[in-house]
Amino acid sequence: MENTDIANLFSTIADLLEISGDNPFRIRSYRNGARTIEGLPYSLISVVERDEAGLEEIPGIGKGLHEKIVEILKTGKCSLYDELLKKLPPTLLDLLDIPGLGPKKIKVLYEGAGIKTMDALEKAAKEGRLRAFPGMGEKSEANILLSIEAVRKRSGRSNISKALAKAEALVGYIKGIPGVTRAIHAGSLRRWKETIGDIDILVACADALEVMEKFVTHPEVERVLAKGETKSSALFANHLQVDVRVIDEKSFGAALQYFTGSREHNVALRLRAKKRGLKISEYGVFSEKDGSRVAGKEEADIYKAIGLPCIVPQLREGRGEIEAAESMKLPDLIQPNQIRGDLHMHTTWSDGRDSIEEMAEEAMKRGYEYIAITDHSRAVGIAHGLNEERLLKQMEEIDRVNDRIRKTASPFTLLKGSEVDIMADGTLDLDHSVLEKLDFVIGAIHSGFTMTEKEMTDRIIKGISTGLINVIAHPTGRLINRREPYAVNLKKVFDAAKEHGTAMEINSHPYRLDLKDIHCRQAVESGLYVSIATDSHNRKQMENIIYGINTAQRGWVEAESVINTKKPGDLREFLKRG
Repeated sequence: MENTDIANLFSTIADLLEISGDNPFRIRSYRNGARTIEGLPYSLISVVERDEAGLEEIPGIGKGLHEKIVEILKTGKCSLYDELLKKLPPTLLDLLDIPGLGPKKIKVLYEGAGIKTMDALEKAAKEGRLRAFPGMGEKSEANILLSIEAVRKRSGRSNISKALAKAEALVGYIKGIPGVTRAIHAGSLRRWKETIGDIDILVACADALEVMEKFVTHPEVERVLAKGETKSSALFANHLQVDVRVIDEKSFGAALQYFTGSREHNVALRLRAKKRGLKISEYGVFSEKDGSRVAGKEEADIYKAIGLPCIVPQLREGRGEIEAAESMKLPDLIQPNQIRGDLHMHTTWSDGRDSIEEMAEEAMKRGYEYIAITDHSRAVGIAHGLNEERLLKQMEEIDRVNDRIRKTASPFTLLKGSEVDIMADGTLDLDHSVLEKLDFVIGAIHSGFTMTEKEMTDRIIKGISTGLINVIAHPTGRLINRREPYAVNLKKVFDAAKEHGTAMEINSHPYRLDLKDIHCRQAVESGLYVSIATDSHNRKQMENIIYGINTAQRGWVEAESVINTKKPGDLREFLKRG
């Protein structure tokens, strides 16, 4: 389990304890523990692997929470959580997802009216029965109904990394069925949206019934929702719905374009086609005059038929891509092979799992020309963050590793860096005289997420104004579906960054993707550079770069705006301070 999973579990336990009327001090212990764990920039797994006694060095984590964390990490379960769900209806967990409806109100509604499901709550609100309870009125009922609607809209959305892994595995499985000639995932996943509702897979084959039978009997199917000759749907783990459609070869390109979306993009295409006397559907492009087929087999032909170059899926969001294509001004999007290095990663010097040398070896296998070692600064104490003395020693170690690499005649280079905390007052966590010796400095926020927008904005700008920060890491602090971004005025931050030559990070961790796509576009349109980096804590996480690249593509980012597409010498020139 990741930190956020444990934090969410502790937060839920606190809520269930409160609904049960448990000891307020016990409730507060779990709630504070959840808040602390959620804000940690290092993995609890690494602490337990090193020495589980170190858990109690974390503020707010005492013996009881220590034992629960170890139990969760070793078994994947929590006995207290299971006990609470035996005493209370599990459906109360759904009510906890409703904004503005905390455990105190849920306790009142459950004990006073027997409300234990979202449907029952919705019915009571519509009938005006909630206003009978203290602190609730007509406005409260209206807000609850709006909140229920919002919860239902976002429920069931999976993180892109989980959805992509499942889609790729299923596409491989389907391609192995005899007679299948084409199979590809479509929908928002093909557009690389950060969260996914359902997975759509399109198939061309000789025997549709065989494909459908193999799909619905896949060993990981939990429930078959529908089975037909050309479309079947099934639920997999975590309520992930997968729809498989069998498409005729002559219409495959049209179907791929149609089911990739987005709706806004497709509406714009249809309007453009209509002006040219054409009609676009999932079956092809047809003449409105005589119904003759104009295109359909290949996706690019759909766009060609209406006088446009093929627009890549990442741009199909109805954000001006049609107009850009029409005027031949589509961006020349950043590509994976243009990334020359990774500028954010951690090693065993702080909370990473691999050594400097091991991270360098992995980077060289990936064909990189450089990486920056950017372990945490001392403010992140439990992550074994580096103070000035240890950072200087690490710099010496990086020199030794670079010497060994040079003896192999490799052009690869390690850059000396640090992920230094911008403190609550905007000062940097390490002495300026030491930071000036580094090749690369990342400024980051790891605490104080509840500051006001002005306080947080001023904090970051003050850090940038030191002139020592090359990149601002994960600039909004969000964790997708887990933690909302902190309040910050990005325009003001971008203005300050441009003034001081500071770039913005596109953090490639699939639960961060921070900056997100629309902010990436705003950043480069503001004249800023970005860094696409993985924030890796082990070698395998370097693979996450693909999520950052596709987020950048969704943000219309070109290679010239990405600092880690620069050659080593050009990068060093860019990083010079003063």
